Amino acid sequence: MPETCRIGVLGGTFDPIHAGHLAAAGAVADRLGLDRVIFVPSGQPWMKAAPPQAGPADRLRMVELAIVQDPRFEVSRVDVDRPGPTYAVDTMADLRASHDRQSPGQQVDWHFIVGVDALAGFMQWREPSRLLTMTRLVAVTRPGHARPVVPLPADAVDFIAVPPVDVSSTRIRALVAEGRSITGLVAPAVEHYISAHGLYRASRSPGHQAAGDRP
Repeated sequence: MPETCRIGVLGGTFDPIHAGHLAAAGAVADRLGLDRVIFVPSGQPWMKAAPPQAGPADRLRMVELAIVQDPRFEVSRVDVDRPGPTYAVDTMADLRASHDRQSPGQQVDWHFIVGVDALAGFMQWREPSRLLTMTRLVAVTRPGHARPVVPLPADAVDFIAVPPVDVSSTRIRALVAEGRSITGLVAPAVEHYISAHGLYRASRSPGHQAAGDRP
């Protein structure tokens, strides 16, 4: 293990995780030379009024299945285990504390990965100034897209353009509900999991709990 470890953190509902998430994580890892990227499925996203359609256990398992081919990728359940709304500042505090317990004394360069659209509202996040003391921000952009004007120090954010991938979790859920194929939009193992567990079918209610989900 290197003396200083470079770790990226990618949070999201991952409802479900798709090819765009993996492409962005891989591009950021390559560009910044990250040793690891931690995917962190959210518990209760504070910016979304409706709960995720798949329960925490399902979303965690789909991330595990999607990332298995890249040894740099791992998943953390800190956000689904923490009660209440999910905030980035709590995610980073928990991840840093966990790393310090597991690897005491190791220096870490933390990089919190966000979409450029989310960065535009960064000052409305919980404790944004405290978050900036714990991690550098990495804003994922599309080639040729304008950067948002955000009142942040110039050295607080890395902007990284990633190849566009025409996919979204919303589109995938709609395709599944319509009985259409999602091949190529998600990892094959995730596609099989969605089918085997009946996720996103029109008859399922939002927030359906799988066995092992928190009540």
